[in-house]
Amino acid sequence: MLELQRTIAKPVSLSGTGLHTGTSCTITFKPAPDNHGIKFVRVDLGGNPEIPATVDYVVDLSRGTTLAVGEAKVHTVEHVLAAIVGLQIDNIIIEIDGIEPPVGDGSAMPFVEKLLEAGFVTQDTPKDYLVIDQEVMYHDEENGIDIVALPLNDYRITIMVDYQNPALGSQHTGMFNLEKEFVKEFAPARTFCFLSEVEMLADQGLIKGGNIDNAVVIVDHDLDKEGLKRLKGKLKLPEDVSVTHEGFLSHNKLRFKNEPVRHKLLDMLGDLALIGAPIKAQILAARPGHRANVEFAKKIRALYQQKKLVKKYQFVKKEGVVFDANAIQRILPHRYPFLLVDKIIDLELDKRVVGVKSVTINEPFFQGHFPGQPIMPGVLIVEAMAQVSGIMVLNSFIDPDNHLVYFMSINNAKFRKPVVPGDQLVMEAELISKKSKYFSIKAAAYVDGTLVAEAEFMGAIIDKENKKQDS
Repeated sequence: MLELQRTIAKPVSLSGTGLHTGTSCTITFKPAPDNHGIKFVRVDLGGNPEIPATVDYVVDLSRGTTLAVGEAKVHTVEHVLAAIVGLQIDNIIIEIDGIEPPVGDGSAMPFVEKLLEAGFVTQDTPKDYLVIDQEVMYHDEENGIDIVALPLNDYRITIMVDYQNPALGSQHTGMFNLEKEFVKEFAPARTFCFLSEVEMLADQGLIKGGNIDNAVVIVDHDLDKEGLKRLKGKLKLPEDVSVTHEGFLSHNKLRFKNEPVRHKLLDMLGDLALIGAPIKAQILAARPGHRANVEFAKKIRALYQQKKLVKKYQFVKKEGVVFDANAIQRILPHRYPFLLVDKIIDLELDKRVVGVKSVTINEPFFQGHFPGQPIMPGVLIVEAMAQVSGIMVLNSFIDPDNHLVYFMSINNAKFRKPVVPGDQLVMEAELISKKSKYFSIKAAAYVDGTLVAEAEFMGAIIDKENKKQDS
């Protein structure tokens, strides 16, 4: 796998019709600087709105993957993204003058050919690989979908599909070398669908840009000569269309014996581009689809963002520690004698955090609370839980360098047992909800596994500059 980032050498364009919308558009690929990433630009809209290609901007998965920022949308981006990541391009501007890229032949090959025509430029910055060092799983019991990422110092994908249809049957495929296999073995694989699905979508006025040349159609119900004749009229199919002995509706041969599952791998490659970084992992997937791919990509992207966060604040890697005291001081504004968390030992952005406070006799508050019988004030236990919560909240919302956490309310605070010198306070906080700059959290504190305090918080993120102006 490549070590340095790369972009394309010159602009290239491709025009055509969108699969679902049937609208005409031109897509233009342009070089981009280091660390720019993959971004779509709607040049037909006022202000040329930019849409980053990450899961944060996915708004619809009904017939493909749709990205949007505000009212600016781009439908069916997966084949474009598969071409880009399949060619290991990190930085690129994708200008598009319509709502959906051209469908081409239903594969990623038209985009691949244009990008190869553009050529590549190796850039100065190292690739920001996300190295998967732990098992990441996605399971959908209802639809029988399983996807797992396993540690590997490479990028491999293995896929199995089984739609319990005689024409399709069980198929599997694997890509073990991106550089050697992508262009020849997977980029040409066309999208596929079942005939009953095509008829339903056609009745609804969808797949306006679809035809027999840009999709593999699987016949999933009986179709005699009269039925085929009616179908040709209904879908405006060429006269030479027939049902192959394998059960496909086509007048072209399959490009691969297992072309449908190869296209599933192509779709997954494009959807996983929405992680926003190249990855090193072994991906195993059973019966994946766009919705499952994107949900899985969200899990991987959260892991990527967390690793970036840890790298930003934790300069020395320590076993069992996410943030040590020095890292915490880079995140929180609190200082002695009011910094009440020593380390963070677990963190899941947007979900939960676990912090530790070692309580010693040297705490300044023990001088007055209480002489001869030192007990940590309950209000400071609440404050310690709030500080642990703040570390998660700041980094889940925005850059903590320019913002503060202000708590608006404390509810259902309960103190179960005194905390005394020598105790180690382990505090767990879970994000219950967030909206805009407001959030709510449920927190609990334990000593030796015994609950000593609990509370619920509501708070807000406050901009430091605005706060200075207010004061």
